[in-house]
Amino acid sequence: MWTVIYIAPTAKIAENIKKRLTEEGFLVKIRPVNLSKQQFEILVPSGELEEVQEVFNSLFQP
Repeated sequence: MWTVIYIAPTAKIAENIKKRLTEEGFLVKIRPVNLSKQQFEILVPSGELEEVQEVFNSLFQP
């Protein structure tokens, strides 16, 4: 089961997030939300959600 942790506004941002989280050792998927809006969901395995959120926050929050 996969869980959405973030919705990226562009494909480039989604790919950057995926790359950074993959470098940290996580499985990551990208899925378009709505082709007309060009938003992308960042998904991770549900069992890793808490750990991924901690890493995500440390990488991407100011």
